[in-house]
Amino acid sequence: MRILGIETSCDETAVAVVEDGHKVLSNVIASQINIHKKTGGVVPEVAAREHILKIIPVIEQTLKEANTGWNNIDAIAGVPGPGLISALITGSLTASTLALIKKKPLIPVNHILGHIYGNWCNRNEDFKFPILVLTVSGGHNDLILMKDHGSFELLGQSHDDSAGEAFDKVAKLLGLEYPGGPAIQKVAKNGDPESFLLPKAKLDSPYDFSFSGLKTAVLYEVQAHAGKDFNPTDLSKEFVANMSATFQKTVTETLVANLLKAYDTYRPKEIHLAGGVSANLFLRKYTQETFKPYKVPIKYPKSIEFCTDNGAMIASCGYFMYLKNKERYKKIRNLIPSANFTF
Repeated sequence: MRILGIETSCDETAVAVVEDGHKVLSNVIASQINIHKKTGGVVPEVAAREHILKIIPVIEQTLKEANTGWNNIDAIAGVPGPGLISALITGSLTASTLALIKKKPLIPVNHILGHIYGNWCNRNEDFKFPILVLTVSGGHNDLILMKDHGSFELLGQSHDDSAGEAFDKVAKLLGLEYPGGPAIQKVAKNGDPESFLLPKAKLDSPYDFSFSGLKTAVLYEVQAHAGKDFNPTDLSKEFVANMSATFQKTVTETLVANLLKAYDTYRPKEIHLAGGVSANLFLRKYTQETFKPYKVPIKYPKSIEFCTDNGAMIASCGYFMYLKNKERYKKIRNLIPSANFTF
């Protein structure tokens, strides 16, 4: 079964064709990174205009690279949310219109759940449930217990900034380029992760996250180093490297600490990392070292292209959701975009 997946929740116009939930036949991404570098972050209106310009050419290229036509597409999966509402509109309307014109089943996919299925892309192997999933991206931070396909329990989430958003904002403070995650990871290699004492938020829920206080603590350290009216160019390379290393370590320890608490409670058979920040090598290594005594499999996307926003993860998720209830998805006619679209 071949699913066409469409993803426009933020700043990537992404479309893919995936066969049977695993085999990625094509995965085309029109990135807006170079555009948003100019402002150090995503401007929703700019992202929305780019989606309108790119969506049809990206779909055409996707079908061409998959060497397939509409007759061989069995269903269309799109993302109603969560995400930037102005960006979601383009993908939702396009998916709905194509499903109507081409007479294909339409499958709404939650963006966060889509990230989870980045681990299924180009990986045809047995997954053992339940799976404990940490999704870490620019807009969302969630700890999810996946009991089966279509069965998810939200254990915890971020109350303010997600880890990915914190990476972007701290990178901007330090004068590093957007996106912040890769930039901080690169500079952190030359820094001392014990250079500063940064806070870790303690919340009532053992599985929830908060990174706004950490971001503010970095600001105070920067101001102490270069003055309240600082310019990022005033910061020494040593300071930037040390702060990057310390910040990256603090975020990672916070994420994995909650992951460990959840593991002790639920004892899943696997642990998965998903989302853009799951590409961070320090996070991967620290997670593997932490759980080595437990001998539990740690999995993350096989390729970085399945970590960041992409259509393949949406198509893969759509496939497994469709198998659970084919009749339900045959009746869906429109995707209604919502910034708060839930599971």
